Amino acid sequence: MNHQALSSFIWSVADLLRGDYKQSEYGRVILPFTVLRRLDAVLAPTKAKVLAELATREQQGVNPEPFLLRAAGLTFYNRSPLDMAKLMGDPDHIRQNLEAYIQGFAPAVRDIFDNFKFEAQLNELAKAGLLYQVTERFAGIDLHPDKVDNAAMGLVFEELIRKFAEISNETAGEHFTPREVIRLMVNLLFVEDDEVLIKPGIVRTIYDPTAGTGGMLSVAGEYLAEHNPQARLTMLGQELNPESYAICKADMLIKGQDVGNVVLGNTLSDDGHPTRRFDYMLSNPPFGVEWKKVESAVRKEHAERGFNGRFGPGLPRVSDGSLLFLMHLIARMQKPSEGGCRFGIVLNGSPLFTGGAGSGESEIRRYVLENDLLEAIVALPTDMFYNTGIATYVWVVSNRKPGPRKGKVQLIDASSFWVKMRKSLGSKRRQMSDAQIAIVTQLFGECAPAQLATVFDAEGKEVAREVVREGQTPPAPPPGGKTKLAPLSRLFANSDFGYRTITVERPLLDEAGKLVLGQRGKTKGQKQPDAAKRDTENVPLSEDITAYFKCEVLPHAPDAWIDDDKTKVGYEIPFNRHFYVYEPPRPLAEIDADLLVVTDRIKAMIEGLAA
Repeated sequence: MNHQALSSFIWSVADLLRGDYKQSEYGRVILPFTVLRRLDAVLAPTKAKVLAELATREQQGVNPEPFLLRAAGLTFYNRSPLDMAKLMGDPDHIRQNLEAYIQGFAPAVRDIFDNFKFEAQLNELAKAGLLYQVTERFAGIDLHPDKVDNAAMGLVFEELIRKFAEISNETAGEHFTPREVIRLMVNLLFVEDDEVLIKPGIVRTIYDPTAGTGGMLSVAGEYLAEHNPQARLTMLGQELNPESYAICKADMLIKGQDVGNVVLGNTLSDDGHPTRRFDYMLSNPPFGVEWKKVESAVRKEHAERGFNGRFGPGLPRVSDGSLLFLMHLIARMQKPSEGGCRFGIVLNGSPLFTGGAGSGESEIRRYVLENDLLEAIVALPTDMFYNTGIATYVWVVSNRKPGPRKGKVQLIDASSFWVKMRKSLGSKRRQMSDAQIAIVTQLFGECAPAQLATVFDAEGKEVAREVVREGQTPPAPPPGGKTKLAPLSRLFANSDFGYRTITVERPLLDEAGKLVLGQRGKTKGQKQPDAAKRDTENVPLSEDITAYFKCEVLPHAPDAWIDDDKTKVGYEIPFNRHFYVYEPPRPLAEIDADLLVVTDRIKAMIEGLAA
């Protein structure tokens, strides 16, 4: 049974709840019961051994916990003689027995069910007379890892959450990221790190400040286990939503991770790992979500701690907190002297260019670029996420750039690398194939310019695509066809994204057309600027301001001057401008010929009707 079929089977429990529960409340029952059944199945093979160990240690009068953990072979256990199969044998006491079974779990597991507010759900189900039926339905599903591996289980949770989000008009994208996007990000993190992929026994940390259900951490762990089974990846994270946190924590438990590394709370106002630094990080913060709720805490840290805190470079506008997460990640990077860090973060288009010179957003970009932290930005296809169809970008940031990348930023336009999904999932209509992910990963690893050649036949139908590196010849088109070239990977100096905003002043004139001069202070005797004629110009850092002014301004306004006191440095990354390909309009004769064909067809239709 694949993950979609399994999630549909689990979802069928909703039929039992219909009428007694609102649709938007189904998840409160189905998610914790799914977690409970999963944990029950994982513990089943060692259940007898754990109970025998418990009896022995209680007889000896010693703390049984470390012995129970060893007997279970996991980081959790259940000391109750009950399991979900035995619960079915006593319908009259299902509620008391179920509560006793939950209490038999290790404290870390009980915390998971506390965050689901599971006890309240048991009360509601018992009141509605549904508790036994729901428990029976879940007891009949085998969720042991031999039947449903961790990757498939993660997809089941994501599928269920997506369904709940759809029927309750919530935002599914707040909880998880499409798996192929995560795979691409993980590939980009590890592609240049041979030591991590080869060296036996190596230990690394990975962190997600917006962990959701733990998908990003899971895919990173799977990738490393596949390439270097002897490596150890310690996973850490923080999550705001209690239900997503509970699922993430359950997933970490089953994987043998220290669940104390996953923290509940708001990363921006209450950092769960304030003293830690990490080797790798991944994040998909919510797009365009305001940070008004945590504004006082963030502004206080910015004002009081400056660059010793997380938000030293500046603060973005309150309507979008994406760049706060970027700065948070930068503050949590492992020091270069201790191996450094690379991280990937998914952002929408706004952080690339929003905010003029001197604004909070521009100052954050300035800090990232002037400190040579940005390795690459990859443009993803639209319609890739469950809750939005907007353009999104993966930023790859590192404080241990290899030699060829120093002082440079690579831009990769992967917006055309997609295949249509057979069935849409919310706003998600497209996905990236494994082959397309491999191409983008290779382009990043090569760190060199490249073009995408698209070959069309004589009828204008696309017949082939090929990546063309520097020095390579583009593929020849078939007879009557053509080959179009578009930039795919480009390299820029960090300073190419910087500019200075200069303020151009024009003199104030009186009614007689004479100059108005200052009457007092520093401006006494000096010509006064006319605010109505004031203008600004953005001059690239690579250009001389004086030369630019002489060439671009003075020929049109000979009396203008620059107010040097108002000059500001800004940074923006106009991604689309660097990949724009001009397509000349069709020749007029060709358009006329097409119009003639259409008008002749319309004429014939009218004549046919008249006849």
